[in-house]
Amino acid sequence: MRWKSGRRSSNVEDRRGQSAGYSSAGSGSGLLSFIPMLVRTKTGRIMLLIGVVVLFGGKMMGIDLLPMLLGGGGGAVTSQPYELSAEEKELGDFVSVVLADTEDTWQAIFREQGGVYKNPTLVLFTGRVNSACGMASSAVGPFYCPGDQKLYVDLSFFQDLKQRHGAPGDFAQAYVIAHEVGHHVQTLLGISDQVRQAGRGKSKAEVNALSVKQELQADCFAGLWGHAANIDRQLLDPGDLEEALTAATAIGDDRLQREAGRGVVPDSFTHGTSAQRVKWFRRGFESGDFAACDTFSE
Repeated sequence: MRWKSGRRSSNVEDRRGQSAGYSSAGSGSGLLSFIPMLVRTKTGRIMLLIGVVVLFGGKMMGIDLLPMLLGGGGGAVTSQPYELSAEEKELGDFVSVVLADTEDTWQAIFREQGGVYKNPTLVLFTGRVNSACGMASSAVGPFYCPGDQKLYVDLSFFQDLKQRHGAPGDFAQAYVIAHEVGHHVQTLLGISDQVRQAGRGKSKAEVNALSVKQELQADCFAGLWGHAANIDRQLLDPGDLEEALTAATAIGDDRLQREAGRGVVPDSFTHGTSAQRVKWFRRGFESGDFAACDTFSE
């Protein structure tokens, strides 16, 4: 990918080498301060039990909700001396260029649709990070938080993508960033809210099916960016498309379940099969047509 001469985004927040901690100051304003009051009544004890279940449920998903209990979600971030290696600096530079190029692409698409695109912020972190969606570890992988409209990426994920999933290459990495930007687009367009509303009162399998459609649309949106990067700005090298398709294949739900030694359970899919992810990224990449990414109608 010919990225080195590209524009760098000013919307990157580099927290690498910082530790995300809990603030003791003001913790009395958190939910923990209400525990003595809650245990005095039956209703309060039920609420407390629900809170414990939610807390441990979040832990199982890799998201730490404890900061909300300690102080209304405000976790302090403490800086530690950290010297980035040359490789780390270059990788941060690379994702900044990719983010900038997605900004250019989506600003143009929104203008065509009569709207205005609001750029997201990309947060780079190490180990774990505090967001408006709670505390999360790098184990959850790259994610987008609609609460603060930020993308969160521990760049060590790219090593995992290469070594564990067999998906190397800079365009494979760019696909990951563009996919998370796709979720930002869904938030701006109100699609994410519509999906949440549509899932209310539905079974787990039905909610998962909606999640798959949303994730596949984000893949198609990533393909739209790839189309613009290739056709409008000639950023792609030969073989780049194959890198993205290899990455899409590597993180399909069916493949991940097989790699984990589990049986393939379609009702548990949340992102789509390898074939589906390849199909929708390719559709956006080949068509360059925003209307072609309506996964919910198909």
